[in-house]
Order: sequence, then C-alpha cells, then structure tokens
Amino acid sequence: DRRFYGHPGVDPIGIGRAVWRNLSAGGVRQGGSTITQQLAKILFLSPERTLRRKVQEAILAFWLEATYTKDEILAGYLNRVYLGSGTYGMDAAARAYFGRSAEDVSIRQASVLAGLLRAPSRYSPAASPERALARGDVVLQAMVDAGSLTPAAAAAASDTPLGRVATPGGPQRRYFTDWVVDMVPDYVGAGAGNVTVRTSFDPGLQAIVDAVAADHLADHPDLQIGVVVMTPSGAVRALLGGRDYDTSQFNRAVQALRQPGSAFKPIVYLAALEQGWRPDSPITDAPLTVAGWSPRNSAGEYLGETTLTPALARSANTAAVRLLNAVGVNPVRSLAREMGIEQELVGDLSLALGTSEVALMELTAAYAALANGGNGVWPTAIERITGPDGAVAYERFGGGPGPVVEPAVAGAMNRMLAAVLTQGTGRRAALDRPAAGKTGTTQDNRDAWFVGYTADYVAGVWIGRDDAGPMDDITGGTLPAEIWHDIMAQAHAGLPARPLPGTDLALPATAVASADETDGIDDLLRRILDR
Repeated sequence: DRRFYGHPGVDPIGIGRAVWRNLSAGGVRQGGSTITQQLAKILFLSPERTLRRKVQEAILAFWLEATYTKDEILAGYLNRVYLGSGTYGMDAAARAYFGRSAEDVSIRQASVLAGLLRAPSRYSPAASPERALARGDVVLQAMVDAGSLTPAAAAAASDTPLGRVATPGGPQRRYFTDWVVDMVPDYVGAGAGNVTVRTSFDPGLQAIVDAVAADHLADHPDLQIGVVVMTPSGAVRALLGGRDYDTSQFNRAVQALRQPGSAFKPIVYLAALEQGWRPDSPITDAPLTVAGWSPRNSAGEYLGETTLTPALARSANTAAVRLLNAVGVNPVRSLAREMGIEQELVGDLSLALGTSEVALMELTAAYAALANGGNGVWPTAIERITGPDGAVAYERFGGGPGPVVEPAVAGAMNRMLAAVLTQGTGRRAALDRPAAGKTGTTQDNRDAWFVGYTADYVAGVWIGRDDAGPMDDITGGTLPAEIWHDIMAQAHAGLPARPLPGTDLALPATAVASADETDGIDDLLRRILDR
C-alpha cells in the first residue's frame, strides 16, 4: 500500500492494478485492499470474499479515515494483524519469533516480519527460513524503491544473520489462540483497545494432545479430529481443532456441528434417573418399529430383558428409544439445555440415538456436569483480562449456572458410565483409576466420538471427515477411545487416583418403572406418533 498516506481509504490505482494483473494471470493473484480496508475487515467484518463484503469494507475504510489519523490506522493494523503461529500484531510476532520487542528488531528481522503479512504460514521463519528470507529480500527492495532504504543499507541488511528463530507454540496452540481471540470482545467489548488475556491454557497438556493425535492419525490421512480437554469446572486446558492448522483453520472442536450418536444417550438416561428410574430398573432391548421407523442395534444383537446399566454400557439403541418414550422428549431436551447443549434438538424419538447435531465443546461441557457432581459449566479459556493500564476488565469467578443435576443422580450416572469402560463399548478407554465415558458412532460410521472424564479432567474426542463421508471400521469404541485413553493416561501421570463424585451416594426411594410398565411399548409408541 505505497499510497497509504495519500489515498482516502480506498486506492483506485491499486484496485486497477490488481484487476489488470488478475486478468492477465487468468485468476486472482493480487488484491487491491488498502491497509485501511484490511483494518476494517479485522475490526468489523467476516473473512468471506463477496462483493457485498467488499462494499462494506470500502464504506468502513472511509469512516476510519474520517475518524482517525493515518498513523493511528497504521498502528491499529500492525497491532492486530495475524502473523502466524498464534501471534497477532508485530510486537507479539517479534517476541515470539525473535525473543525481542518490535522496537529492538534488526532491519533484517523487520523485513521478515513485514513479509509475513502476505502469507503468515508460507513465509514463517520458524517453518521455512529460506522462504522467509527470500520474502524479506523482496521487502528490502521495496524499501529501496520507496526511498526508505539505500541500496547499500539494503544489501547490508540482507547479509545480516537473522538470529535465533523460535517456533512459537505449534499448530495445536493456534486453534486455541484463535478461539480465545474470537471470545475476547464478548467479555470486554470490541472497542476495549489493547488488552492482556490470561488463559487456562496448559502447554504441556496441549503438547500431549498434539502428539497423541498425530501418532494415531498417521495411518489415516483423510480423517479430521477435534479434541477438547477441560477441568470439571469448565476451564479449557487444551484444544485441537484439526490435524493441520496450516491447511485448515476451521476449528472442528468448536465450530463443527456433527451428530453425536450414542454419546448423547447419557442425557436420556440421566433424565430417567431424575424421574425415579434406577440403574437396575428393567428395560427391554428388542426390535421395534414405530410409524415405519425401525431403529436397530449396530451389531444386530439384542439384550432382550435387561436393566439400564448394561443397556447403556452396551449402547443398546432400541432400549434407549423405549426409555426416551417413557421419559418424554421434552424433559430430555430441557435437561440437555441446562447441561450446556445450545443447539436446537429434534422433537422426536430419534433424539435417543443422537440425531441432533452438536459441537464437541458443548457436549464435553455437558459431561463436565457429571464429573463435578451435578453443576453446569460454561466452557471458557479466559481467566482474566486487563487493560493497557493494568486495570482488571474481566475476571472469572465460578464457572456455570449452578446445580443442574442432584448429586446422588450424578453419582448414579457416574457408576453407569464407568461400566461403559469396564464392560461395555468403551473398554479401550479404561484407565488405571476411576473413569467414566461414552462412545458414539453415527450411521455409516460418519462420526466417531468418545467423551469421558475422571475427577480431574473431562475430555472429548471426535473423528470424522469434513465431507461427512463414511469411515471404514472406525467407531467411537476404536480410534476415539484409544486417543482419549492415551491423552488421559499421560495427563494424569503423577496425579493420585480419586473417586468420581457422588458414587457413594444412594438414590432416594421413589416409585420407578417396572418391567411390566414397559410391556407393549411398541403399541404405545405407535399410538403416540399416530396422534
């Protein structure tokens, strides 16, 4: 943007040059946005590339130029632009890559930092020093052309060693950083200026997540992953939004909505416990057809007359549908909302099989309510935000809406979900300490989940394809359970084994459903749906 100090926010000459070069190249090779337009996009707009968005960008650029000085606009841009490896702003990038402030970098280092603006991942000095230096040479020549540097000074700078280059964070940290940065305006407003954010991030735990995921996905190059690890109070310690941040910045742990399959069933069973059912209450697991819909168990095998605990441990689909019918769809939807499921849930019996899409983050947070003994949580990574003067603008106290499940009910569910790891579909996730969780697999193995917890950590793992295509031989009890196990085993190294909360509490004596009350449920389901 060589005419930055002369144009009114939009540069017609620059736009014309970009159009001409793009037409000559037969495709988009150059943009015509000014620094002011880029700042408008960073502050106010989404990254979509549409004509409407470009018009909005131009209007906001004119407003910025009328409101602020050129130097203020330039500073605003340089303090906020993304420069790779989870860094925003020139000073943050200088400290991350070179271990010094932007005021203290050499001309050579400054040229490399400026070169990052074009493509932060491609020209990262940590990932590709040769490419970064070559791009820095382009910047130095541009400075000569602009009269900001003599040819001799540019040559001397080009010959200067770049110095120590660090690898700030890694692909895994960038998903976490992006998520936090997106949340900050919700806490302090968009106009809060430069702030310092203290998070709950645990770099050691994040390194475990990254290494385990990379190891297990090495033989599955076409699969994507999402991982969330939080405390039972909802403080997110580690986050993985995909297998390769440089390839895709889409955060599958937060932004992706996918069907959870049987990983949703604990909420159905929890609602039943609240209504007086018990872990040993009888339930039928056998084929049924309701208004032309015939839910089936994944392996085609049925438990027959059984009780809730083995039905949940073995992930019996028809038993879950029968249980949802007895409990009611609306109570389950209300409980899910209280536990942190924000997405709209279907209003029919297919809800028992997890047909409503959810985000991994919110489902993991719902399980956290069991890990802490019954309190709902609001998952976040932001602990404190301070302004430029050091004043506290936000500090987290507490972590959720309060009790959502009675402690004894949560304890009973903890015992039931512990059985999933010892005698059910989640055996590969079993740890050397009390743990509980649930597998989830959707139709044609399009999504595979494992969400579980101990008294110290709650973790959720999702595996799937971005195009929602089927996966061969991958279920919630295989790859996701194995990844969950390896992450949690390392995360708990050195920690004492602790019991899950509430497992020593007895459920109150109340009237419960009996086997007789579930007889003839096929006819009952038909009558309900026929209405």
